[in-house]
Amino acid sequence: MGLFTSINIAATGMAAERLRSDVISNNIANASTTRTQEGGAFKKSSVILRPVSDQSAQWRSPFTPGALDNGPGKGVKVLEIKKDTTQGRLVYDPDHPDAIKSGPNAGYVEYPNVNIVNEMVDLISASRAYEANATVVDGAKDMFKAALEIGR
Repeated sequence: MGLFTSINIAATGMAAERLRSDVISNNIANASTTRTQEGGAFKKSSVILRPVSDQSAQWRSPFTPGALDNGPGKGVKVLEIKKDTTQGRLVYDPDHPDAIKSGPNAGYVEYPNVNIVNEMVDLISASRAYEANATVVDGAKDMFKAALEIGR
């Protein structure tokens, strides 16, 4: 492992959590959007992350957890931003311009499948994860400073 490996790993986490915060903020901003350019109500989005494993790891240990079988890892990366296609809540409002015109749900308006409480919890989680990664960067900087002081 190199000198800046921990900072690089934390940076991937910070970038992923920033994107996650942006997506959650977009979900919250569109929590009452009943009409989109694609048609229909807004659909909630989620960020899918995956670990970036180090396939060229030079060492193995019998004490390595099963999740690290492919090496120690190099952080995370965004696999995709996925739309949740579940139906949103239906509210009866036949005078609404986006009300369903015919069929069994005639007169109902479909609202986005965004739950504000869940989104706020996810936003706090993303914020805390970002802060944790920032703390890793600060800790690595402090260790580098201490290592440089040893040489004096």
